[in-house]
Amino acid sequence: MPEAVPHPALFLWQIERRFTDAERTIEVLRRADLAVWPGQTVALIAPSGTGKSTLLQIAGLLEKPDAGDVYIGSRPTAALDDDSRTAMRRTEIGFVYQSHRLLPEFTALENVMMPQLIGGLARADAERRAREILGYLGLGERLGHRPSELSGGEQQRVAIARAVANRPRILLADEPTGNLDPKTSAHVFDTLLGLARVSRLAAVVATHNLELAARMDRRVTLRDGVVIELD
Repeated sequence: MPEAVPHPALFLWQIERRFTDAERTIEVLRRADLAVWPGQTVALIAPSGTGKSTLLQIAGLLEKPDAGDVYIGSRPTAALDDDSRTAMRRTEIGFVYQSHRLLPEFTALENVMMPQLIGGLARADAERRAREILGYLGLGERLGHRPSELSGGEQQRVAIARAVANRPRILLADEPTGNLDPKTSAHVFDTLLGLARVSRLAAVVATHNLELAARMDRRVTLRDGVVIELD
């Protein structure tokens, strides 16, 4: 990272990613840069096939770039081994997907407790934290319900609660309202943005919904493998 650049919560620096098939090499990302600061929400708007999901996978340390580095705070990650990357994902990064991916056999409360227990938090503390987040998200009366007993919007709010349960500094969301109707989508989006700002999360949200994207702090796109600011 250049010395003149201060440390955002998330900094993608000169990221390159290419895929090779039998006949050709496809360059998906070409020296892509993106800095996101604590409490800042960034909408990632781009057509399918331009590399949005690849960028999020790299930002979330789920995939390694071919060149460049991902900085979490001031810490570079390119040289980390798999165990260190997993540990950093667990404590520093929260993920929300288009499909909620909740564990069907567990209640809303238990789903939000799970990442905390995996992280080594005592059960009583994990339950207290889960109740607090779910209550903030308006799900205080749904704690004992399993995913099949919740509406689509409620399931996605539980997924958001689970994503922030370990107090990460970064929230990454890939079309988090893509499966919801417009009214529910707006409500879930409000929930996500409000929580990001209150918790001072650096949030990057991939979305095709331009109306929702307009409510975020910044809007970026991918063009020829490079991150471009839209306004």
